[in-house]
Amino acid sequence: MQVDLRESWWIRDVEIPSRLVLAPMAGVSVQAFRRQGRRYGAGLVCSEMVSCAGLEHRNERTLGYLRVARDEHPLAIQIFGSQPAVMAEAARMVVAAGADIVDINFGCPVRKVTKTGAGATLLEDPDRACAIVAAVATAAGVPVSVKMRRGLENGSRVCLEIGQRLVDAGAATLTLHPRSARQMYTGEADHSLTAELVELVDVPVIASGDVTSRARAQSVLATTGAAAVMVGRAAQGNPWALSEIVDGDAGEPSRDDVAAELIVFVRETVRELGERRASGFLKKFYGWYLGRGRFPRPFKQELVQLESTEEVVTRLLAASPGAAALVERLEAELPDPADEILLDSMPISIYGGG
Repeated sequence: MQVDLRESWWIRDVEIPSRLVLAPMAGVSVQAFRRQGRRYGAGLVCSEMVSCAGLEHRNERTLGYLRVARDEHPLAIQIFGSQPAVMAEAARMVVAAGADIVDINFGCPVRKVTKTGAGATLLEDPDRACAIVAAVATAAGVPVSVKMRRGLENGSRVCLEIGQRLVDAGAATLTLHPRSARQMYTGEADHSLTAELVELVDVPVIASGDVTSRARAQSVLATTGAAAVMVGRAAQGNPWALSEIVDGDAGEPSRDDVAAELIVFVRETVRELGERRASGFLKKFYGWYLGRGRFPRPFKQELVQLESTEEVVTRLLAASPGAAALVERLEAELPDPADEILLDSMPISIYGGG
């Protein structure tokens, strides 16, 4: 049975206009990435994870102020930490910043996060995990989602043992990435676990992991009964993957299309992070956009070596003159930056995502 990925669904009282969710990814999910995802069919977009300790102490290195624009909604802002009271205060702050949903990270496998008792480690401490969900749900006043892995170790089924408890504590939806923390991103996502979780809980479940095509999305939705799929790495530098999944539009973008999207992404990221931070942050995106045979390999290396993002834009326009008109159209459709909500001194995590 084919699932209509353009069909809307609900997380409590928040309507999600398609069955594709753009994953929260550290070092990737800046505002420009989220807004682009919405344009290409993502029904829900998510921030990269924000440290609740950073929010509490205002002393974590800032990668950019969190901005929420009107074309991002519905938007989930993800937080991580290990103390219920601190997480509750973080939830209040991100809701004030404009979050429609507060997402809690119980999936990050990176050592810098797990050694603090946060991320995937909390799956092994269900009482604390449930206390965090309850505190956040009480404080937030908006739906709370939880993103988790199957457990810390290969073969773990902890996600099934804790799932209903998290719902009872206040989670309005669960996202399962059915790899262990030990696996990181190796091996395959075991979506038989996702199907089991769907049967166990009475809230929507989002299936995350290895969703790279429309065929795969349809297969995962059909076999698991999940409400939606979450797409992450497949969308890095490749928003066209989102439209292929949602609408079946499998056409390859032209060079002008690629150059135009990259130029807008570069300019919007500079506006958010500032030239110095954006210059380094963007380098990985050049390979993501220009790969897949879209541009000659040496061209990506040429962009990486340029000193400013303005030079990058100039070089892209020289390589694809037809991109200029597309850039003008795309930028004309962007909302006025004055409409953004800015929450000063909100640090974004530099850690890896879950």
